[in-house]
Amino acid sequence: MRKISFLGLGVLMLLGVAEAQGPRDQRDLHELQQKFVDLRFGMFIHFNIPTFMNQDWADPEASPALFNPGKLDCAQWARAAKSAHMSYGCLTTKHHSGFCIWDTKTTDYNVMHSPLRRDVVREYVDAFRAQGLKTCLYYSILDTHHKLRPGFITRQHIEMIKAQLTELLTNYGEITALIIDGWDAPWSRISYDDVPFEDIYCLIKSLQPNCVVMDLNSAKYPPEALFYTDIKSYEQGAGQKISTATNRLPALSCLPLNSAWFWKTDFPATPVKDPKMLVSDDIVPYNKIYDNFILNVAPNRDGLIDDNALAALAEIGRIWKNDGSVAELPPTEAPIISPNIAKHQPANASWSDDMNIMDFGNDDNFHTAWQSEYDGEAALV
Repeated sequence: MRKISFLGLGVLMLLGVAEAQGPRDQRDLHELQQKFVDLRFGMFIHFNIPTFMNQDWADPEASPALFNPGKLDCAQWARAAKSAHMSYGCLTTKHHSGFCIWDTKTTDYNVMHSPLRRDVVREYVDAFRAQGLKTCLYYSILDTHHKLRPGFITRQHIEMIKAQLTELLTNYGEITALIIDGWDAPWSRISYDDVPFEDIYCLIKSLQPNCVVMDLNSAKYPPEALFYTDIKSYEQGAGQKISTATNRLPALSCLPLNSAWFWKTDFPATPVKDPKMLVSDDIVPYNKIYDNFILNVAPNRDGLIDDNALAALAEIGRIWKNDGSVAELPPTEAPIISPNIAKHQPANASWSDDMNIMDFGNDDNFHTAWQSEYDGEAALV
């Protein structure tokens, strides 16, 4: 009895599509991937309108008047990152509820219409670069305020995404990595067809060729190839675990220092994760397998990092030193960025088991398979 999995068919098919588009400079991308994993350790900064609502998913109609960090100091964030020997930061420019914390021309739902009236992205990149740190940005495709959600995506939504990414990658200097979220995730249900991945990927590369593109939900794909991402990402809190025995891809693992991504009212009085365990269980072992570890540190409603988080970062810096480059990254195939032309297309076979019907070969699910004849002869036509 022989089974043909979607992985076996899909990888070959999609690699063929990618190659058919024309050659890519593998050396350049490989060098960028190496430079990213060489950064070893960075600071994720979830700071947006959910900070002021005590929840990670904000009301999409929340008033911009809520966003009022009276003591905002991005230089404090940068000094805290430096104290832990981090190499870079990554700021949530827009989360799932659509509030933009930069001076965007695409929508009035932004920080310039809040009491702060300051471009937080600008202050962040300036502060981190002043400390010699690299700057990355986070951007959510899912945008509930602008009704950019599954089943309702229009051409205007896609144009808004392109315009916002163009602003972020044009007005703020060199961006080392763009981490994209809310796309092709089980909870967002926005596919790479609804918002065309290849179009967005090529736009990003045209604006900043040296920016690596990272889909935060890429761990759902098999670990043997880079599906729709330059860097394989693993959200540990969601149960996504990278293999410390077999991984050979450039990777990112993320975890919050506190119990959630955005600041909560109990954070100042609640113990954070143990710095020694973060070093021994995350930073050190992951760095050995080409995995860059990013630790989320959530600023409070004043726009400052709490004292207990500052102390934890300083303790990490006391017991761990950033030794620079990691081991040389093994060669990798080009990322798969093109649409899956076989997705949800009908398939025919001379025989199939009803529980493993031939259409499972094209269902875009890596956990199903088509089962052919019992004598072992594949019969897909």
